[in-house]
Amino acid sequence: MNRSRDEREHQAAAAAARYDETSEQRQEVERQQEAGVSFPDSPEALAVRAARLLDRQAVPAAMVMEAVRAEPLAPSAAFERILGVSKELQAWSFLPRGARAARSIARISARENGRELPIGTGFLVSPVLLMTNHHVLPDADAARHCFVEFDAQVTVDNTPQPPTRLEFDPDGFFTADKRLDFALVAVAPGPGEKPPGEAFGWHRLSTQMGKLVIGEPVNIIGHPMGRLKEIAVRDNALQVRLDDFIHYRTDTEPGNSGSPVFNDQWEVIALHHSGVPRTDEQGRTLRPDGRVWQPGDGDDTIDWVSNEGVRISSVLKHVASLPLTPGQRELLAGMGPESGLGGPLAAVGAAGAVAGPVPATTDAVAGPTALSAPVGRSSVEAVAPRATGLRARDSAFGGRRHLVFLHGRAQQGKDPNALRRQWAAGLNQGLVRDGLPTVDPADIWFPFYGDRLVQAIGMHESVALDTEAPTAGTPESPTTRTVYEEIIGEASAKWYIPPETQQADERLNMDPTVGAVWRRLGWLAARSELDAWTISLVFRDVAAYLDDQRIREEVLGCVLETVPDEGEMVLVSHSLGTVVGMDLLTRLSPGVEVVHLTTVGSPLGMNSVYRRLLSGGPKTPERVADWLNAWCPTDAVAIGCPLADDWADGPTDLAVVNARDRAHSITEYLAHDEVARSIGSHLVG
Repeated sequence: MNRSRDEREHQAAAAAARYDETSEQRQEVERQQEAGVSFPDSPEALAVRAARLLDRQAVPAAMVMEAVRAEPLAPSAAFERILGVSKELQAWSFLPRGARAARSIARISARENGRELPIGTGFLVSPVLLMTNHHVLPDADAARHCFVEFDAQVTVDNTPQPPTRLEFDPDGFFTADKRLDFALVAVAPGPGEKPPGEAFGWHRLSTQMGKLVIGEPVNIIGHPMGRLKEIAVRDNALQVRLDDFIHYRTDTEPGNSGSPVFNDQWEVIALHHSGVPRTDEQGRTLRPDGRVWQPGDGDDTIDWVSNEGVRISSVLKHVASLPLTPGQRELLAGMGPESGLGGPLAAVGAAGAVAGPVPATTDAVAGPTALSAPVGRSSVEAVAPRATGLRARDSAFGGRRHLVFLHGRAQQGKDPNALRRQWAAGLNQGLVRDGLPTVDPADIWFPFYGDRLVQAIGMHESVALDTEAPTAGTPESPTTRTVYEEIIGEASAKWYIPPETQQADERLNMDPTVGAVWRRLGWLAARSELDAWTISLVFRDVAAYLDDQRIREEVLGCVLETVPDEGEMVLVSHSLGTVVGMDLLTRLSPGVEVVHLTTVGSPLGMNSVYRRLLSGGPKTPERVADWLNAWCPTDAVAIGCPLADDWADGPTDLAVVNARDRAHSITEYLAHDEVARSIGSHLVG
């Protein structure tokens, strides 16, 4: 016990020295905070943090888009908005996720002369491994004389809960380091010979950057002074980040040694190991009254000015460098894929990093840049161009007004009749809710170019559709590939992708294998509710249409075969169809008056798209009397929306919330009341 106390005092003195060395850095942070800067960190750190929050779905994408698109913002300002949303708005799940995180945190006690004395806190980081401080468990022999208690806490009724006591197994695994003040030790199985992680869960540690920036809150759960489990939540903040340590303000006591330090997504960012005492010029610890502290005064008489934690990434790097046996490495692999210690690939789920209580799967699951489903090879042979567009009945809407639906890509091989009914069904849902007359599918013009588009692409460019390759879906035509990459680059930039060097990983031997284009697609996929493959193919076809004049003429000629040549038109277009529709407006018969245009899920907000239109830029066609553009913030195809900022005398923009797994769905868009009302009111008027 005296050895532990001496080391704790040594750690506190070292922490105080580091605190003093960073006084200028801390003062600069405080000056910026007083000036109104909420997160006084580097632009690179803000970018990576915002990326991680969005990757982990830690903030609602719709709220993020609302925050960053309200006004023109520089990237750093957009990152700050995203962090602001994260800091100020906590989902209901914050509390139950915190309760789940707390289950894997345990009290460590030592047996000494027939007594049991609490000495610190620890937490599970794999099904069998527990992390704490070196000064709590300095060696394997100390671990043999200690035990660990899970659920040493009060219940929701504020009554003590019977804890579960387990023994350490340092012969199974033990390693520790004095400078980083950590120990990693195996815990013996519990009742039924099950690993403790199966009962209490464990924390998946990560070497990846972006877990916290200066100014963000931290949360600590532990056993201060050996008491039942307590929590210090959110009324604190990261102050300074060093190479191996961080300083933060929060209320902790000596028993918190070995506690995990969490961000608001309950990811472990540091191992709490010491308070930072105020010291004089000679480095002596001071009391609150300014007098020099003496060992007999007790820890509660120290003037604590901050707290220090060991960065988890530093601990993991150290462990990765150790000479270990195959069996030990196998145990470390159980810490998961982001630890950099050889764990199997696993899916990156929603915010937070607590696994269990059931062990995490070891099946390989692709991350956010994955292909969501097998996709077949597009070819002329695979899709025979047989289907043609559908005309409306002559009596539809009085015979003078025409409703025209213009579809997007990926409709090849489908039945135009079925597609027309599907679009009508979505529109009718919204019309019914708005009290307007429904439409009969037979009264709708439905040009169909799906087969013709695929045939044209198959004739003029060979498209790689190898689902195993990062280049899957990339056009082979050099000019089309240039347009494709430009569109993807602009789309990812509009969603504030950090430079490649800012999306760093702190793990050792990291070998990036994903190309720049696919990395951007992954970024868009993580930001939206669409997978990378879908986004890739939509933009591929948009690029092919815009780049190859033969494809454009083939598609436009096909559409013009099935549109009215006189009367009043209500044109509704989706996705690639919005691009085709804009070109169509330059080719319509002079006898057609477009009384209303609805575009949904449109890429028309990107310069790389609109400057290649037949109109030559974002110029609202004079023949369009009224225009509504609906977009969903999680629809990566509509990333350039809203349009009004770029299109002179442009549309009325309407942000809608589509179902999570149907962000780009046409029927989802049409079923919205305001979208349906805009269309329906022009049909009856």
